[in-house]
Amino acid sequence: MLKLLKNILNSQNSKEDNNNNNKDLELLCGLMVEAAYTDGQIDASELNKIKLSLINIFSEDPNEVELVLEKAEQNKNNSKSLHHYTSFINKNFDDKKKILLIETLWEIILSDGEVHDFESNLIRRLAGLLYISDVDSGNAKIRALDKNRK
Repeated sequence: MLKLLKNILNSQNSKEDNNNNNKDLELLCGLMVEAAYTDGQIDASELNKIKLSLINIFSEDPNEVELVLEKAEQNKNNSKSLHHYTSFINKNFDDKKKILLIETLWEIILSDGEVHDFESNLIRRLAGLLYISDVDSGNAKIRALDKNRK
């Protein structure tokens, strides 16, 4: 009987972990698509950068990334408020992961070779909502610029 209860609890915990992982992926992907679409268009280089970032930096499953990215791209015109993204991120990400997210967003924005005022403004607002200092955000941009030059 005790084993049965443990198994039930463990399976519920694994389902909750899986749901949290999917929620993380959906929010990260949605936010990245939002950043890429801030200038009014998303090109292939930005989509590729989003996919590679989610897989390589945030260690997400490639198959899941494909599905969630496709869904996020289709819903790009149904923009959510920044609070929708940042409230979850603030509760679930540590400062290091938030700074990594800002750096990744800069890389996505820079991948098309142009930085629009709207894109810079988005990052500035996100950094503030994520409680990332201007210095950390600026350093993240510098690292992204360095990676973009290589």
